[in-house]
Amino acid sequence: MEKIVIGRTDRADFPALGLNDIDIKIDTGAYTSSIHCNHIREEDNILLCTFLDPKHPEYNGKEMRFESYDITAVKSSNGEIQYRYVVQSNIRLFDKLFKISLTLSSREDMRFPVLIGRKFLTKKFIVDTELTDVSHAQKAL
Repeated sequence: MEKIVIGRTDRADFPALGLNDIDIKIDTGAYTSSIHCNHIREEDNILLCTFLDPKHPEYNGKEMRFESYDITAVKSSNGEIQYRYVVQSNIRLFDKLFKISLTLSSREDMRFPVLIGRKFLTKKFIVDTELTDVSHAQKAL
């Protein structure tokens, strides 16, 4: 499979989550991908959480329900280990739909609500840090 050139930031759709044109940051230093959410909790074997970003109308505080989920250990750059829920979803980039694993975490202090890590990028993309919004620019055509 030929690799696609992606920039350091972009906008993507998450159809299974009902989210479109969400800002994403490409992070080759991160292994896992993560999405900002809060009020994460388990009730009767269902994972519930709220996606929220005041700058984006579709990321509007709606509660999401996941019947299938897991827990994974994520090591930060300073070596600290956090345990996070992980869900399977899909992401649309370059007019293609890809499967993606997303850890759920509070990214409220971060500029981008979604971080895309190496696990997703490997064998699919080459990152050119000079570029931004490459996929989104093609979508607009």
